[in-house]
Amino acid sequence: MRVSLLYSGGKDSSLAAWMLHRLGYRVELVTASFGYADFTGYARESARAIGFEHRVMNLGTELLRRACERIARDGFPRRGLEMLHLAALEALAEKGGAIADGTRRDDRVPLPSLDEIRSIEERYGVAYIAPLRGFGKRSIEDLTSRIFRVEHAPSEASRSADYEMEVRAYLRDKGYDVNKIFPPHVQSRVTGLR
Repeated sequence: MRVSLLYSGGKDSSLAAWMLHRLGYRVELVTASFGYADFTGYARESARAIGFEHRVMNLGTELLRRACERIARDGFPRRGLEMLHLAALEALAEKGGAIADGTRRDDRVPLPSLDEIRSIEERYGVAYIAPLRGFGKRSIEDLTSRIFRVEHAPSEASRSADYEMEVRAYLRDKGYDVNKIFPPHVQSRVTGLR
């Protein structure tokens, strides 16, 4: 069975792809873009480095604008990033089949609720797979350090295709201080297999 997995090039989505492949799925890595600032090349490089097919799915700048307006109103990224993630899952679901993401147990954002997942599965007739939901940060770090070469960087300097990169670019261009909106954190990017 084919599964389309939302892919940023980071360690979580790379591990999800690796696990699903070993379970016998034909994995296609899909990076969501909003047509504002192109960070998808980072994900494409990571996908190639670990041997997977990759494609870009453009969700449009209107969705990005609405999510950024919500983030600016809230002064915090949670609800806007959740909006983008659910829209990306729904766009994958429109194609049918199985969809997946690399969300893990202790993610703060994005982390679709059980009700949101059930709604997508029922409305689109798809199977949603989240192979990392039972794993915490320490487990992910341990597993990925044994499987992948990974680079880490503060989010403002990251070479990732995470939604946050386009959101940061959009908000910065609109005059917002993104360092006041996003708490300091580190992003990862997979650069190859060990």
